[in-house]
Amino acid sequence: MTSANALESRFVLSESQARSLVEEFGSPLYVIDEGHLSERARRFVAEWPGDVSFASKANTTLAVVQIVHQLGCSIDVASEGELRGALRAGVPASSCHLHGNNKSQEELDFAVSVGVGKIVVDCFEEIERLAGKPNLPELLLRLAPGVDPKTHAKISTGQADTKFGFPMADAPAAVSRCLELGLPLIGFHCHVGSQLLDPDAQIAGAETIASFAVQMKRELGFEAKFLNVGGGLGVRYTKTDQPMEVEDYCRQIREAIVKSLQGELNPELGMEPGRSIIAESGVTLYTVGVVKKAASGRVYVSIDGGLSDNPRPALYGSKYDLVWHSQASGLEQTVTVSGKHCETDTLFPDVLAPTGLLPGDVVQVLCTGAYNSSMASNYNGFRRPATVLLRTDGTAQCVQRRESWDELHQRDVLLEACN
Repeated sequence: MTSANALESRFVLSESQARSLVEEFGSPLYVIDEGHLSERARRFVAEWPGDVSFASKANTTLAVVQIVHQLGCSIDVASEGELRGALRAGVPASSCHLHGNNKSQEELDFAVSVGVGKIVVDCFEEIERLAGKPNLPELLLRLAPGVDPKTHAKISTGQADTKFGFPMADAPAAVSRCLELGLPLIGFHCHVGSQLLDPDAQIAGAETIASFAVQMKRELGFEAKFLNVGGGLGVRYTKTDQPMEVEDYCRQIREAIVKSLQGELNPELGMEPGRSIIAESGVTLYTVGVVKKAASGRVYVSIDGGLSDNPRPALYGSKYDLVWHSQASGLEQTVTVSGKHCETDTLFPDVLAPTGLLPGDVVQVLCTGAYNSSMASNYNGFRRPATVLLRTDGTAQCVQRRESWDELHQRDVLLEACN
């Protein structure tokens, strides 16, 4: 890993690496560093006193799932598709936890049939669907702790107004119903939101479910054996982002839970980091195409990707740090980096770039390991990019190939030709 400064926690390619990878594999190109990823996963496993479950929605590349599982993480899956992916990656079903706010009967039946380790139950309807089923896995109730995290509204999930989980007012009835039906309920789960640069919301959510567990012991005699506080730790998308260190984050949440349990319970603790394991381990490489100045005076730098390989700027107004690989002068100008899709497709507005950028120059976007590959689409008939893994021995291995042109339309069925 190369770095512009000693404080850089993110994986960064050297210019020679970036150019070499684009020459060999093309662009846009996702690149993940195995050593960086492994270090992040190991830190969570070492610091958290219980189950660390990788939120695979952050990056569903099977090689990534393989790596984190081999390092001791279970796998959090949010759909049947993610569960099937984990199984294909060689993860035992017993090491998978199934989430989802609207699980179908088919999803539940499949999860039970393959022996999934845990199901996180999200609603009363789900409780009834599971009633009487043989060979059920361990169950957790997802609670909405009424915590409003300091993050983007579209990745806030633990507030009172949310589609996820049981409102706290309904939670006692949910526990009672599980006990009445003899379901294998073992504890509780919450997730307050994502990209949290302040731990207060996560701590408050953890305190809420721990206190609720104590309440259920006192009122119903139910002793929770497992508490999962979800994920949420933020990452360094830009130099101004200052996320907590993994060690401090885990310690503060653990201490808050222990204090709230008041010595009455000693459950296993679970956590679900996703973004905070994989995001900083990845970069995306693009090639510069057209550079033009609009009538307004704004300089637009168009690259060979955009909305289809990184929808986060359009969805969340997300910002990133860029590294330019160009022979242009060291003088800088403010430009807007745009994708090539047939709409505004603004990726990075008002960023600094060398004056005199030319077609064929390369730009490296940092901290794209999470929610870029897994959210990629074929919008405008674009092929989803390849993913390259930089192995610890220095070699580059393609772990997800670029789609072929034929694959773009392989699901389509033409109407019979008219005679």
